[in-house]
Amino acid sequence: MRLRQKVTAEFVGSAFLVAAVIGSGIAASRLSPEDVGLQLLENSVVTGAVLVALILALHPVSASFNPVITVLERVLGTIPTRVAAALVAAQVAGAVVGAVVANLMFDEPAISISQHVRTGPGLWLGEAVATLGLVVIVFGTLRGADRSRVAFAVGGYILGAYWFTSSTSFANPAVTVARTLSDTFAGIAPASVPAFVLAQILGGAAGLGVVTLLHPRRSDTATLPSVKARS
Repeated sequence: MRLRQKVTAEFVGSAFLVAAVIGSGIAASRLSPEDVGLQLLENSVVTGAVLVALILALHPVSASFNPVITVLERVLGTIPTRVAAALVAAQVAGAVVGAVVANLMFDEPAISISQHVRTGPGLWLGEAVATLGLVVIVFGTLRGADRSRVAFAVGGYILGAYWFTSSTSFANPAVTVARTLSDTFAGIAPASVPAFVLAQILGGAAGLGVVTLLHPRRSDTATLPSVKARS
């Protein structure tokens, strides 16, 4: 598979993922203005469903949509440094475009810096836990007997993690950065991003340790570039 195709798939997938996260957040806040719980339900269901669809459609080419997953692929030796760097750049660029498009679809300014401060030890722990779980789900499913289930495993996990983590499971540095560009339901203030990303990195590292312990074989991970995840 050519690098150009992989980069395009990561860009498109990340753009649609962020558009789903932010767009459904805006729609939810307008449709259910008095019920935050219902807003979160609407936002999480849409995100999980779109994530499943994107992974199913794009995984023959590349469907990580997440710098943490891509970097761990590099650590595991399944992709070279040059490819990993290109995919991460595509993920961030696609996520930014997705945020802008979501804003414009709902007649919001193309870019509006979020004022939604998300900070505190509980939220940081929530992000670490969310990312740890995502890594275990992604690589654990891929190292299992039926890789075709990864889309449903990841989509289901993200839907659930919206609810059981205090941070609502961003679990993705590219998505986190993009969400600073929308001062809406799904936004996050720029000042809150560094701690979130650090928690995601730590959670990803811990997740890799768990996967390595549970699934020590490496031969069955030779083609990981084809799948993975969120938001």
